[in-house]
Amino acid sequence: MTNLGHCSSKYDLSKHGLQEVSNVYWNLNQTELIEQSLNRRESHLASNGALVAKTGQYTGRSPLDRYIVSDEITESTVDWSKVNQPISVQHFEILHQKLLSYLKDKDVFVQDCFGGTDENYRLPIRIINELAWHSLFARHLFVRAKLNSTSKHTPDFTVLYAPGCTADPTTDGTQSEAFIIVNFSRKMVIIGGTRYAGEMKKSIFSVLNYLLPENGVLPMHCSSNSASDGQTALFFGLSGTGKTTLSTDPKRRLIGDDEHGWSDSGIFNFEGGCYAKCIRLSQKNEPQIWNAIRFGAVVENVVTDDARQIMFDDGSITENTRAAYPVEFIDNAVVSGIGKHPTHVIFLTADAFGVLPPIARLTPGQAMYHFMSGYTAKVAGTERGLSNEPTATFSACFGAPFLPRNPAIYARMLGDKLRRYKAKCWLVNTGWVGGPYGVGSRMELSHTRAMLTAALDDDLDSVDFEPHPVFGIAVPRTCPGVPTEKLSARSLWKDRVAYDEATIDLASRFQENFEQFRNAVPEIGESGPGV
Repeated sequence: MTNLGHCSSKYDLSKHGLQEVSNVYWNLNQTELIEQSLNRRESHLASNGALVAKTGQYTGRSPLDRYIVSDEITESTVDWSKVNQPISVQHFEILHQKLLSYLKDKDVFVQDCFGGTDENYRLPIRIINELAWHSLFARHLFVRAKLNSTSKHTPDFTVLYAPGCTADPTTDGTQSEAFIIVNFSRKMVIIGGTRYAGEMKKSIFSVLNYLLPENGVLPMHCSSNSASDGQTALFFGLSGTGKTTLSTDPKRRLIGDDEHGWSDSGIFNFEGGCYAKCIRLSQKNEPQIWNAIRFGAVVENVVTDDARQIMFDDGSITENTRAAYPVEFIDNAVVSGIGKHPTHVIFLTADAFGVLPPIARLTPGQAMYHFMSGYTAKVAGTERGLSNEPTATFSACFGAPFLPRNPAIYARMLGDKLRRYKAKCWLVNTGWVGGPYGVGSRMELSHTRAMLTAALDDDLDSVDFEPHPVFGIAVPRTCPGVPTEKLSARSLWKDRVAYDEATIDLASRFQENFEQFRNAVPEIGESGPGV
C-alpha cells in the first residue's frame, strides 16, 4: 500500500479495515484530483474549466436505500419511519465486509475533513473514496483539515464510499443494489451502488442532526448570509424554492448555502463549500453561482455541446443538475463560516396553488408550525414524474429525510432560539400568484428580492399589516420597491371565489399533514390555519 498524498506522517487505513488496497492517495489537492479523475476517464473538462461527471442511473439521492443501524444506541433515540429505515447489525457487517473485499487491490482516495466550522462543535471526519472526483467533491463540500508534517487527524466518523460495490437485496437486507447506511455505534457510514456524490454530504448532515441537539446546537437545513454590519439571516426552503439563489446575494456575504448549526454563540456553517442546483442557471439572475462554476468546480449530469460549453437549460439527463465548489469561489463569502445570532429567519415556499401571500410575518408559534410543516408545492418541470397539477409537499423542518430524531425536538429548539434572540420570522412565497400553476404566473424574482431586502433592512417595521383571513399570518399592506397590488394574493386572482376555495383546500392539506405532530407539539397546533 502506497501513500501518495501530502501527509508525511505514516498513516494507514488498517484501522478502517482496509489492508490490501493498491495505492492510497491521501489529501490530494484540487489540481491533483482533477488530473487523477481525467486520467481515469471518470470525467471531462467543460470549456469553462469545470469538471463534468455523470452519476449514472442515480441522478439524485436514493431515500429508499438509506438506513440507520438499529442497536442499543439508536433503538430508542431514532425516530424510526419510512425516512429512518432500520437495518440490522448483521446486515451492516455483511455489507461492510463486502465493501472491504471489493476495495482489495484497488486505489482509494482519502480526504481528512470536518463537519462544521465552529471548533467547539465540529465533527472530525475521514472520507474514503473509490473515485477521484468524489474525493474532490468531499474536499469542496466538507471543511478541509489544515494538516502539516506534524499534525494528525483523528476522525470521529468515517465515510467509506465505493459506488462499484453493490448489494444483493435477497441476502443483504436492502431494497436494491444501492445502500447508504449510518452506523452510530461504529461511527461509520458505508455507501455503495450509487455514484450520486450528494449521498456523502447528506449522510454527514444526518449524523450532525443526531449528535448536535445533545449539545444544545440546533442543526438546520438552511442557507445563511450576512450584511456588511454582520447582521445575519437564515433561509429555509425545499428544492426549487430559491434558497440558494436568494441567499447568494451580491449585496450580502454568503456564510453557507445549505447546512448550519445555531449554538449559544451564534450560527456556523457545517460545510466548506456549496452544492448549487444549476438547471436553467443564468449569468443575469445568479451571477455569483455562474462565476463560481470554473476550474476546480465539479458539475454533475449537465449536457455539454461540441465545444464543451455547458448547456444549463438542458435537463435531458435530469432536472437535478448540480455544481459543487468551495465557498471561497463565491465573491465576498464569509470563508470562516461563522455568523452572529440571526436577526431574520426566512421560510421560502414555492406555492404552486397561488394561495400564500408573497411575504408575511410570523409569530414564534406560527414559525414553529410552518417549520414543522415544511411546505412547498411541486409541478411538472420542477421534478420529473409529476403531473401538471400542483402537488403539495411537506417535509418536517424543511429537511425530514435528514432528521434521525423526532421533528418536535428541532421545532422546540427553533422556537426557543427565536424567542431568546428575538429573531423576526418571515414566510416568502416564490411560487405562483394570480392563480395556480397553469393560470397564474411565477412571482417575479426582482419583486421577491425587493421584499427580502425590505424585511432584512427592517423597512417593514413601520408599515401596516393585516392578518390573512385563513392562515392568520401578517401580510404587509405596502413594501418599498414592490407594487402594492402585488402583496395581496387574493387581489391578484380574477376569480376571488376560486381563490377562497383554493385557500380552504390548501389549509386543509396543512391541517391533515399536521395531525402526525399534534400530540408531540400540542402547544403550536393552534398557530396553523383555521378553516
